[in-house]
This record gives sequence, C-alpha cells and structure tokens, in this order.
Amino acid sequence: MVQQKPSRLQIRRNKKKQEQRKRLRLLILANTVLLTVGLLIVACIYLPEKIDNFFSSQNGASSDSTKPTPDNVRLTFAGDIMMSGHVETLLKDKGYDHAFTHVKDIFLADDYTIGNLETPITEKGSPAANKQFVYKSSPEAVTAMKKSGIDLVNLANNHSMDQGEDGLLDTMYTLDKEKIAYVGAGVNADRAYSPVFVERNGIKMAFFGFSRVVPEISWYAGKNKTGLAVMYDPKRAVEAVQAAKKEADLVIVIAHWGKEKVDFPVEHQKELAKALVSAGADLIVGGHPHVLQGFEQLDGKWVAYSMGNFIFTRATQPKTWETMLLQATLTKEGVKELKMIPYHAELGQAVPMNEENSRQLIKRIESISSGVTIAEDGTITASEKRANTMNNQRE
Repeated sequence: MVQQKPSRLQIRRNKKKQEQRKRLRLLILANTVLLTVGLLIVACIYLPEKIDNFFSSQNGASSDSTKPTPDNVRLTFAGDIMMSGHVETLLKDKGYDHAFTHVKDIFLADDYTIGNLETPITEKGSPAANKQFVYKSSPEAVTAMKKSGIDLVNLANNHSMDQGEDGLLDTMYTLDKEKIAYVGAGVNADRAYSPVFVERNGIKMAFFGFSRVVPEISWYAGKNKTGLAVMYDPKRAVEAVQAAKKEADLVIVIAHWGKEKVDFPVEHQKELAKALVSAGADLIVGGHPHVLQGFEQLDGKWVAYSMGNFIFTRATQPKTWETMLLQATLTKEGVKELKMIPYHAELGQAVPMNEENSRQLIKRIESISSGVTIAEDGTITASEKRANTMNNQRE
C-alpha cells in the first residue's frame, strides 16, 4: 500500500503543535526556575535564624531578659566624656571613632544612650581663669558621638563653660546640629532647668541635668543669661522634677556632685538624692568624682552615685581607670532591671575588662554600695542584708 504524503495543511498543523509543545516546555521550565529561586530566597532569610534558634535551644540558652520589648525601654549610661589634651592628640591620629570602638554596638542596640559631656565643643572661646584644668574639644568629637549612638548628654558640670559663654553656645549649637539632645544648660535659666522629654515603646521619660559643682557663680544660668542648671540650693531642681513627673511616666536625673577621687558619696550627694527622689525622680545617675561609687535604693528608686571617667585622659590613680556602662531596663512603673558592664578607661577609649578583672570590680562596687547585691553578670538588686554600708563610712 502506498503511503500518501502529508498535505501542506497537515504539515502546517504538525509544526504548530510542535511549537505549542515547545512553548509549554519552556513555560514549565521557567516556572520551575522561578519556584526554585523563590525557595532559595526564603531559605536564605529564615533558615539561619531557625538554625541559630535550634542550637540555642540545644545549648540551654534563653533570650536576653533585658531585650527591649513594647512594654519596656533599655537605657545605657556612660560616665565622663572628654576629648581634649592628650585625648585629642590620640584621636586626631587614630580618628575620633576610635574612642567608641568597643561600645558602639551596645549604644546602637539599646533604646537611648546618655553620657556626661565634660568639655566645651568649640574652636574659639576665652579660657576660664584660675582653673587647673581647662578643656576644649573639636566638633569632630560630637560627630563621632552621634555615629556611635549617643542620644543625650549632660552639660551641667564644672567644665562646660571652660571657654566661657561663647564656648557653651558653640557646644549647644554643635549638639543641635548633630541632633544630640542635651540637658543642664541653656541660653537662660528656664531652658537650663527644662527637661528633655523622650518617648520610647510607649514610655514617656523626662531627663534633667543638675550640677552641685561649678567653679563660680558666673556659670549659673539666669533669667537672661546663658549658663548651667545648678542645685546648691535644690529648690528649683526639685520644682522642675515635680512638674515633669506630672507629664512623664518616668523622671531621670543626671547629677554632677560629690568629691573627686572619693569612693563614697559625701553628705550633699545623699541629701540631694533624697530630695530628688522625694520630688519624683525614678533614677539618678551621678558623676564628677572621676572614680566609680556605689549604688543605693531610696524609697524603691535607684541611685548610681558616680559613673567615673569613660572617654578621658589617663590619670595616675588606678581607681580612675575603672569604669562601666550602666544599663537600666524600665517600665512605666520604674526600673525593672539594673546592670553594670565593667570597662577599663584607657587613654581616649573605653576597653572591656577581662573576666577576672570584671569579677573583682563587681565585688568592689558591691562592697561600697548600700543595701545592694551585684551578681557575677553585673545585675544589681536590693539586699536588706547589706543595708547601711554607706552610712557607716566617713564623708
């Protein structure tokens, strides 16, 4: 039987079917590739976290109890920050970011970071007379502070006006420019005694800065005079705290007070702490002694009497080389957890302590605190067994 040749119409139909099957195969292949790529992307995003969580659970690890959640806020406090003299020489060589190499990650991970800026930020000004130590730091220092995660600084201290009113005005201008908030100083007394209100995770906080240590009356802020918020007479500071407590959930005071190189708070520190707590302060963090002092709880409110040096020059006394970060986890009701993280205050840089040095420092700070126990991880809790430690010390 002779097989007939396919007609032209059949040939065209067969070619059309072949082309349709080819397009279908290409479409299936394309969809397969897209699906595979999509699965790979999902795996890259979620699989590492799942693996980390798996190994964490296998190792018995638990989540950090101080990690910020919608109903709490974590603050980090640092001590005195000064980038003048030998510190400036070092940082001009290594870069100003060098100062915060070991703390930047902590600062950026918390909700708000606070320090005491113990220097004017200015390229001019008139040096204060009759002072042994007169400081002056570059605006580059503030840029580095901002990059490191510092959010607010206290200016109520005995060095903010080392370059006169012009130096203080330059300092405030530079901080405003870099969007770092400041307390304790202003173009007049109303501004100097005003709080900075900050809201994080639904918690409204009021921050203040007050000083009990200034070289002369001319540094006081006045009705129409640039200067600092002082508390030799605590009346105005107390009234400011009382007013802020009506608007904020929590009031935090940065206090500049005490006596240099002394381990224990002197009488005026204890009296002012009681007055500020009675007025409504929920947490007081102090400075000026250039050494660490202990902790105390007054009517359920925490006081850290001195944070010591942080970014500073290198003094001869070993105790001035000890410093820390203080982390406070807060709810609307107050301080939920308080924790110290030990550091060495090297020249122009804070460096983490090793395990043994950390253990020794924690033990020492516990010994000079009143009614306080400090765990090996730095967690600070009230302890009736250790009450009145400070009260037994001489001023």
